[in-house]
Parts: sequence; structure tokens; C-alpha cells
Amino acid sequence: MDESALSLELKRDLISLFRQNTGALETNSGRILNLYRERAFHDFDKLGIPSTKNEAYRYTPLEKYFQGNYDVELNANPFKIDVGSVFKCDVPELDTDVVLVLNGFFHSGNKTGQLSGGVIVCGLNEASVRFPDIFHKHYSHYADSEADGLVALNTLFAQDGVFVYIPPNTVMEKPLQIINLSHSLKNLRITRRNLIVAEENAVANIVVCDHTLCNQRYLANSLTEIFAGENARISFDRLQNENNLSTQINHVFIHQLQNSLFNGTSISLHGGLIRNNFYARQDGPNCETNLNGLFLCDDKQHVANYVLVDHASPHGTSNQLFKGILDNDATGSFNGKILVRKDAQKIQAYQKNNNLLLSSAARMNTKPHLEIYADDVKCSHGATVGQLDNEALFYLRSRGIGEKEARFLLMYAFANEIVSRISVPILKERIIELVDKRLRGELSKCNNCDIRCG
Repeated sequence: MDESALSLELKRDLISLFRQNTGALETNSGRILNLYRERAFHDFDKLGIPSTKNEAYRYTPLEKYFQGNYDVELNANPFKIDVGSVFKCDVPELDTDVVLVLNGFFHSGNKTGQLSGGVIVCGLNEASVRFPDIFHKHYSHYADSEADGLVALNTLFAQDGVFVYIPPNTVMEKPLQIINLSHSLKNLRITRRNLIVAEENAVANIVVCDHTLCNQRYLANSLTEIFAGENARISFDRLQNENNLSTQINHVFIHQLQNSLFNGTSISLHGGLIRNNFYARQDGPNCETNLNGLFLCDDKQHVANYVLVDHASPHGTSNQLFKGILDNDATGSFNGKILVRKDAQKIQAYQKNNNLLLSSAARMNTKPHLEIYADDVKCSHGATVGQLDNEALFYLRSRGIGEKEARFLLMYAFANEIVSRISVPILKERIIELVDKRLRGELSKCNNCDIRCG
């Protein structure tokens, strides 16, 4: 079956799945969530699953990952096993407020509600009912379902996730840690949806950890919308460590107003297919956006990062730095774009993608590019794909360091430029340990799970 026919078949199957479960979706969801499903249905019917003919997905053949029999859960599973007794997060030392999302649903055991300073943390569906004015103002306003079939698909099936609201002039006392767990004895299709709203002068640190509890196939379509009001400061760090049978599609939409700052870092350690899409729009002057990513992949893993920073207002700054280390038959891609609109003068925007190939079979495709319509800007982009520096390797070995350790040191130095940008100090220390283990081949894909799935 050719790509077009396969894509059409997948679209038909997903539309059929939606039609069969429309009643359950609408019954289990609040009015505002249901309000956007009809538009999302028409958008998905038009767009379908992006194929490699779509330039943004040119190097990510999604169809083969979407094939197969997946169950879908339309109701929250209370999960009979005590999660605390079987799962220990990779970053347990953090002094955080923790919330758990199980198979896309805000877990009933979360102890959140209203935190100090009036910060609200609750389930997405709960928020759509309890805080309709805030929710309706922001939900699905930054994620464009007309531009990407996967965004439309997420909106079509979205039922729950995490809602975070930081009131004006509020500094969150602790980082908020969102732990996404996938657990089922069957292959499972999962939809996650988050909405984070930081009002003017608000400050927040969000840490997201993605894990699998069983060695099943998981297909997760996740979407997070983030609003940064005037002078807001948001840090958003993500750790991805799922089993190598999993497929994870992540969309992060960032909307910034005047003088706001957004720092985002993603660390991808394990996963069969990981696709991270970042869309940042600077909708006010003097915004700053910093996006960083590191992925380590081997075997037949595929990791793709897509970044679009939209400078829609003047005097903005953005920085993109993404790095990859690929071994065995692993493949990766980076597609980054800086868009400077006509009236967005005095912009400074920089983009860089560097990659290491540790085997002759590993492959990396990279496409950094600029689209500039203003004439008073400073913008640059660049990319490298290569192997470890033989001269540096020779230098280390000439100092009595064994070849294996010398190779590790060079890889660690390469990766550390990204890890060092994580904003929470103790999180940075823990990520350094995990990257160290991953580079040495000591980090399991089910690293902190006491369930023995084998």
C-alpha cells in the first residue's frame, strides 16, 4: 500500500473511531471541550495524518507508527496498583508540587486544588466546568487545528490533562512537576491536553516527566498551550524516558505578550518515535524566547524536533539550540524556522543545530531556515552533522585515558551545553546523572518501574 492510500485508510479509521465514541466523549467532557470538536473534525477530515509530502514532516514517516491495533480509554482508570509503590520518578529529589496524569487523565489521587498565592492546579476537564471564563478565553486559541492534522486529532479526542492558572503578580513557591504515565496490559492510544496560563508579572517553573510503566505499545498525542502575560516568566523543562515501543507526539504552543520570557528545554532519552513540535509566537514587544533540546538515540529510534518562532512584534529576542547524538540505526531530524514579520523590527534571533553520528548507519536530517520580512534585524542559523573529533580523541588518549572513556567525555561535553541551561538547579543535577547513565548505556527505558513486564 502506498503512502497516500495508507494515510487515507488511517484517517478513515480514526474518523470511524471518533464517530463510534462521540457520545461517550461528549458525556465525559465539559461544554467548552465539546465546543471545539466539530471544527476539529472538519480540519482532521481535510488534513488527516501528516505524510512525508508535508514539508514539516518530510523526515518523519508517521504512518508506520500509527498502524496497528490500539485500544482507547474514554474513562479515567483508577489504576488499582498503588502508583507510589511501583513508580519512582527519575527526579524524586525535587521539592515540587506533583501531579500525576495516567493514560491522559488527571489522576484522582492528586492532592492539588488551589495552591498558595491563588495558583490553581486541577484536571483540564474540571477546569472547563469550574473556571469557564478563563478556560474559554485561552483553550484552543493558540493551537491551530487548521494547520496540522495531529493538532486537530488531539482536539477531537481531548478529554483531560492538566490546567494551571497563575494569577497576576504571583510567584509559584515550588516548581510544578507533571508526571505523565502510560500503563496498560494492551496497546493503548492516549490523548493528553494541557493548558497553562500565567497572567501579568507571574513566575512559574513547570517540569514534565514522560514515562511508561509496561512494555506495551503506546501511541500518545500530547498538546500543551502556554500563555505568558505581560512581564511573565515561565520555565518549561521536559524529560522523555519511555519504552522503545512507544510513539510520542508532543505539541507545545507558546503565546507571549509584552516583556515576557519563556525558557524551554527538552531532554529525550528513550522512546521509539519522539516528535516534538514547538510553536512560539511573540505577540508583544521585548519578548524573549529560548528553546533548547537534546536527544540521545540508538537502535532504530527516531527523534524529530520541529521549531517555529514567530516574531510578530518588534524588539524581540529568540535563541534555538538543539543537539542530537545518534548511534546504531537511529535516525533524527531537525526542522527549525525563524519567522520575522514585516513590522517586527530590531529583532535578534539565532538558531543552531549540532549532531553527532556514532555509527555509519545513523542518519540525521537538518533544515534550519529563516523567513524575514523586516529590514532591521540580526538573525543567523547554522547546522552541523559529524563524528567525534579525532584530534580531541587522540589528545585524550595521549593523556592516558582509555578509548571508551575518552569517547564518553567528548559526548558528555557535547551534551552538557544543553543540560546546563535547565533552570532548576537540582533538576539540572539529576538530568546530568541520567544523561551520564544514558551515554554509558546504563539507563533502562523502564528505569524506575518495579513492575516486571517481561
